Amino acid sequence: MMEWRPPGYKLSTKDLIHAIFDANSDAGKLLVKATLGEVELFAAAKSWNAVLWLIANTLKVDGASVYSGKQLVELKACLPIVWRSD
Repeated sequence: MMEWRPPGYKLSTKDLIHAIFDANSDAGKLLVKATLGEVELFAAAKSWNAVLWLIANTLKVDGASVYSGKQLVELKACLPIVWRSD
């Protein structure tokens, strides 16, 4: 029996950043489609480090990070992305 799967796309680190921070970008539109189950997204596990760096270094209030480590773990877990350790 053949299992149905939506079309898959692999996001580069740059695309991943655009997907998360720019909903109007092509990658951002793919992220929305992934939440609806219309596509499947893949990204290298190391790409998440770039997202963490960007959040930790740009999203601050009075010099302190806006998000805790726990919140960042929860963010990663809720993204509709299959993380690959390629």
